[in-house]
Amino acid sequence: MTLFLGLGIAGVVLLALALVFDGILEGLFGGVLEGLFAGLLSLPVIAGFVSMFGFGGAIVLGTTGLGAVVASAVGVVAGAVTGRLTLSFSRMLMRDQTTATPRGSDLIGSAGAVVTPIPAQGYGEVLLYIGGARVKYAARSAEPVARGAEIWVEATLSSTSVQVRTVER
Repeated sequence: MTLFLGLGIAGVVLLALALVFDGILEGLFGGVLEGLFAGLLSLPVIAGFVSMFGFGGAIVLGTTGLGAVVASAVGVVAGAVTGRLTLSFSRMLMRDQTTATPRGSDLIGSAGAVVTPIPAQGYGEVLLYIGGARVKYAARSAEPVARGAEIWVEATLSSTSVQVRTVER
């Protein structure tokens, strides 16, 4: 039983190392095995297999009197199921894509409001809605703009500042 518990603990330690050193096993062989086993040799999959092999075998050995051979067989089945679930879950997470990060050119034409008045020769601040989130930018304008005025972005000056004009209705 000590061997099974040791394997279970080693699998958990390997999983912790996999979180820290992500992709190290894949990099050891220079990507040669990447297409061959389709992700089956990733550290999380191996860690899941080893830990469930050890803990599953220890549970069977400790609760029944069936012996080490049956405990090993149950451990292999439990490890294989856990390894497959880990592979499926990691593939699902890898397919989950987020939307693209907004770029400076995406700001052009955005509507917003002035939160700090913009003088004729200087910067103020505007609040823009980018991807559903409110973001504050430094803003310049050709003419002075009062606080609370509705504006449109004409150009991006830098990653944190924009050129704006007032909206005339």
